[in-house]
Amino acid sequence: MLSLFKKMRPRELIMSLACVVLVMGQIYFDLTLPDYMSELTVMIQTPGSSVSQVWRVGLKMLGCALSSMALTIACGYLAAQVAAGFSFTIREKVFEKVADFSQQEMNQFSVPSLINRTTNDVTQVQMLISMGLQILVKSPIMAVWAVLKIIGKSWELSAVTACFVAVLLTLMIIIMFILIPRFKLVQKQTDDINRIARENLGGIRVVHAFNAEQYQNHKFQQANNALTNTQLFNQRTFALLMPSMNLAMNGLSLSIYWIGAYLINAAAMTDRLRLFSDMVVYSSYAMQVVMAFMMLVMIFIMLPRATVSANRINEVLDTKPRILDGKETEAIRPMGEVEFQNVSFKYPGAADYVLHNVSFKAKPGETVAFIGSTGSGKSTLINLIPRFYDATDGQIRIGGHDVQEYTLEELHNKIGYVPQKAVLFSGTVKSNIAFGENGKSEPDIEALKKAADIAQAADFIEKKQEKYDAPIAQNGTNLSGGQKQRMAIARAVYRQPEIFIFDDSFSALDYKTDSILRRRLAEETTNATTFIVAQRIGTIRHADQIIVLDEGHVAGIGTHDELMQNCKVYQEIAYSQLSKEELGNA
Repeated sequence: MLSLFKKMRPRELIMSLACVVLVMGQIYFDLTLPDYMSELTVMIQTPGSSVSQVWRVGLKMLGCALSSMALTIACGYLAAQVAAGFSFTIREKVFEKVADFSQQEMNQFSVPSLINRTTNDVTQVQMLISMGLQILVKSPIMAVWAVLKIIGKSWELSAVTACFVAVLLTLMIIIMFILIPRFKLVQKQTDDINRIARENLGGIRVVHAFNAEQYQNHKFQQANNALTNTQLFNQRTFALLMPSMNLAMNGLSLSIYWIGAYLINAAAMTDRLRLFSDMVVYSSYAMQVVMAFMMLVMIFIMLPRATVSANRINEVLDTKPRILDGKETEAIRPMGEVEFQNVSFKYPGAADYVLHNVSFKAKPGETVAFIGSTGSGKSTLINLIPRFYDATDGQIRIGGHDVQEYTLEELHNKIGYVPQKAVLFSGTVKSNIAFGENGKSEPDIEALKKAADIAQAADFIEKKQEKYDAPIAQNGTNLSGGQKQRMAIARAVYRQPEIFIFDDSFSALDYKTDSILRRRLAEETTNATTFIVAQRIGTIRHADQIIVLDEGHVAGIGTHDELMQNCKVYQEIAYSQLSKEELGNA
């Protein structure tokens, strides 16, 4: 928790200190009231006191109450400012941190959990700060200050007050000890709720198609019941605190008046007025002590969950990305040549390798294709080029240098990447194609139209009423699968990279569009190195090199004709898709 607060900006720190000063002022005025009450009590019991004297003391009491109220309002305003500003800073830091995560870190936390940590967990901490600056600071200071005020007035009354305070502290410690582990469970169960809801909403068409509504409802109900039962246990346990506080307050008042009455009755007549005045003051201060603990109870209701949330946020902020920048370079080096040297790879935590001793070289202007059965390691292999993962063994060299020597920005600026599943963002056609513009203020419209034309996306874009300003829904849900793939390809083409990576990016295209698109790409990207992962022989048969993967091993490297002669795995794939006549007429 404290390490998270260290990230507070200077502005919030200054306002926090101002809140502490205002709280001290509140406490001063609140604890001055009983002194005036004692003076007023003595004045009323003393013969010869005038009404004007009573009014004077009463006005002082009113001034204390109004001053305390004004300081409370000012403190509440500043506390809200601090809490909102701090949550803004933390959300920003978490978002920036997650943006630097590699796929390994994303898998470590999971998307639903990261969303929860950025929203719900930050809100829990924000609520604690908003109330804590007022209550958490006020209650212990008030309790100590009130105790100092009453020490020495009566050891009997002090002893009974101490007993009540000790019982309340013990009760709070026991309840916190029981509940803190369960609040960790609440956050995990909230992640589960988030995950199931996201799965259901994202796959709603599949759920409907398979009449799986009841199955999904049952799965959600199980997670929901688990969270509800945990929350009920927590709230029922917390429910013991407030009645205990009320019992303590009333019991302490009764004890003070009972003991005070006994002391007054046993005292001499001349001391009774003083003892009565002390009892009234003592009762007021004792109530302030109990009230301070009641305020602490409110904080303790929030503190365990906020502590768990702060720890979860810190887990994200303290995570060190495993994919690190290389050395800064003075100039952008040409990167067209890509070479794999005895590269092997296994996923973090896995026992078996996914890729085994892969070696090949691709020169600028060449097209290198990868084919193989499902799970053979094709996508894993090309994901090593932009360093979504780093090779476990061996070396990947780009432009004659180890890929790990480049900064990630420099490396990614030279790569046009089209993922296996086309990803589009809410916005417009123009903003999605120009997504790879590297921060330019205004996209080049002519270059944008050319990229769309090369990707065979111009036909359906031009038919839209707003054309390139036509809206795109989140994840491109208002486009077909083929349209999304062509948009993703246009996005890669627009940035004019030195290396193209197409991860099974033509699967949703018909054969005619596929053929035209690949021909246009070949014409426009003569100096770029192109990597293609594909399932269809027709997509890759004209590649300069075809690398056949079989269970992570290289089963063959060569052109289509060469592999048809000497690679059994490639022959099996080819004959499963095309007839001998079709293969012969290529």
